[in-house]
Order: sequence, then C-alpha cells, then structure tokens
Amino acid sequence: MTEKISGAHDDQGDDRGPGKAAGSEAPVILSNKPGSFARGVLDRRHPALIRQVRDAFPYGPRQHRALDALLDEITDGVVEPLDASDQDLELWSVWGREHFGRSWFDVPFLWSESYFYRRLLAAIDYFGEGPWQGVDPFMPFKQAELRGAAVDEELRALDELADAPAGERATALLYASLWGNRADLGFRASADEPAPGDTDPNLVADDSAELWSLLPAGAPATVAVVADNAGRELIPDLVLTDHFLGHGHAERVVLHVKPYPYYVSDATTADVVDCLRRLAQAPGEPGRIGGRLWEAMRTGHLEVRTHPFFCAPLPYEEMPEDLRKEFAAAAVTILKGDLNYRRLVGDRLWEPTTSFADVTAYFPGPVAALRTLKSDVVVGLEQRKVSTLERSGQAWRTSGTHALIQARR
Repeated sequence: MTEKISGAHDDQGDDRGPGKAAGSEAPVILSNKPGSFARGVLDRRHPALIRQVRDAFPYGPRQHRALDALLDEITDGVVEPLDASDQDLELWSVWGREHFGRSWFDVPFLWSESYFYRRLLAAIDYFGEGPWQGVDPFMPFKQAELRGAAVDEELRALDELADAPAGERATALLYASLWGNRADLGFRASADEPAPGDTDPNLVADDSAELWSLLPAGAPATVAVVADNAGRELIPDLVLTDHFLGHGHAERVVLHVKPYPYYVSDATTADVVDCLRRLAQAPGEPGRIGGRLWEAMRTGHLEVRTHPFFCAPLPYEEMPEDLRKEFAAAAVTILKGDLNYRRLVGDRLWEPTTSFADVTAYFPGPVAALRTLKSDVVVGLEQRKVSTLERSGQAWRTSGTHALIQARR
C-alpha cells in the first residue's frame, strides 16, 4: 500500500449525530441494529468464515491462536489496531482512528467489513515473511466453484449463443455479467426472458440502453471494468469483455482487480488467469473466447490492473488522484457487484428514490453499475417500483433475487 490512498473519511465536527456524515442526510449503515442485514454479517457470516478458513488449510499453532483471538474480538471485544510490524499500520491508523476501542457493531459497516478481512489476512500470516506469505485463504472455495459442473453447463450454453443475432447475444452476455453467479441464469437468451420493450420484474432499474449508448460500435474507446467476484461471476465478465472487443464497442478494456484476497471471492490477478485457462481449455465457443482473450492480453487490448485503493475501507468519492485520472479517461467505467455499488453511492440508508446521477456526480467520467442486490443500499428507483417491491413482502434488497443496471453520462 502507498500514501496514494492516505485520505480518510472524517466526520469530526459534524453535528448530525452518530452514523451521519457531513453533507448528507442519509445515515451511514452500522451493524448494531438487531435483525439487520449488517448485524447478521458480523454476527454469523464472519465467525463462520473464520471457521471455514481454519478448516481449509493445515495452519500451525500460531495461525490457530491468531484466528481464535480474532473470533473472540469480533464477537465480544472491541476493535483493535494492527500490530506495530504491519506494513500498512500508518494507513489503518488514520482510517481507524475514530473506531479503535469501540465495538465492531458500532462502527460503519463498510469499514468493519473491510477491516475484518485485513485482520483475517494478518491472522494467517498472508503478509508475513513465513511460508504462508501470499497464500490465498479463499483459494479452495474459488477453485471448487470454478471446477464445478455448473460452470461446465454454463460454458456449454455459449455454444448455443454463438450464432445468435448480435443484439440478442449482447443482451444475453450483459445479463449474464449482471447476474454473475446466480446458477439459474447464465449465458442464455431463454424463452422466459422478457420480450423487447417488456420489463424484467427482477430488475429494479434497467439503464442498459444508456450503457450501450456509451459504447457505440467503432469508437476507439477504452472501457474500464472494476471486477467483483472471481469464478462464476468473473467468467461472464470476461466473455462480455470479449464481446466489447470483438464487436468494436471498445478498442481496449482495462480490468481492475483486487491487489490481494478480499471479501472471500473478490477477483485477483491469479483468479483472472485461472478463469482464462478455464475458458481456453474448454471445447467449442468458450475455448475460442478464451483464446481471443489470451491474445488480447498479449497485444494490450485487454489489460489487468490493480490498485491498493480497491482494498481500502473508503467510498469511491475518496479515490486517489491517479485512479481518478484513469477513470476520467475511460469512455465508461463499469463497476461490478454489491461492494463496488456501496462504495460508489455511499454505504448509507438512502431513500431508494434518491437520484443515482446526483450521488455519483463526483465520479470523474461516465459510470455504470451492474449489481445483484445483496445489501440494504439502493438509489435511483422509481417510487412506483419501490411501492411494489415493499408490498411484495420479499427481502428484495438483500436476497440476491433482484438486480439493477444503472448508468449516467
């Protein structure tokens, strides 16, 4: 990590009360509300993940003691700072200065989630000098998914899509990238999909026409794609990238991934390579796509990049200047997934009708979000849609059953 991301969110001097940031009426999401989604993540998901990571590797006594201590801390203790020997101690000391010594449940949810993963990596010596340095603790979960039969089935569907009309193919690939690892969708333009002009009831917002208008065929455009998950979500992202390049929507695609393992399944460079190999070694159309993408990497038409900011506990509004310049130069930046969405609009309890364009006005260029809803944050919806969703009685914000495509110039 570098000083390029040393900025910190600072609520000091704000008289709006706990959980609210200066300049915003929407409260920051905390994890201290019983029954809330955020509370469930800290109460159940994080302790379960510690146990899963412990069982996935033959760690030694040192790692087991550190994992036990982290489990005790997140359940019954207060937020502790990093060890003095950690290379990013100075950065986290700034980012956490208002949070250390408080209950994990009483600090902003976005911050506590991010810091949990940083502490988990510290516990298993990911950044240490020993034999576990650089060993991805989530690798077994990622590889099991990537090698699974479901991926075989989804790749076979690409053969069926290969001869589809360009518009139908484009729509199917965009939706596959949107829904990511939802097993009942994938690379299909099925009979169950809405006809042109109809509305998919599972899409709470659909700016796909606006997104395609930002990518006219033949333009010498650079498209930035900020990846989310590896495996069954990253493969559709790569296939969509191949479509962008092959149909002239982009001359160059820059795929941004995490610099180190994060949020269990978030994509790193190693995950990109694994997915490219999975494609390239498959028969038929998936193999041809994999070969084209491999060649695009060689020629620079597809470039993988990373930045330490992608593992910072900060909203995109606080991105460093070098990343801001890079996104400003892109024809559009496509942000994938739930975490990127939370960082884009701010992890707050917005009124869902709040304007997406307004809350992303700071972003340095055209931006689009492709996201399956898995947390409470959402903006840019029509009031009629919100009313219908609320009457349904579904946990539509957090269950992964609904999605959105939002874009602004």
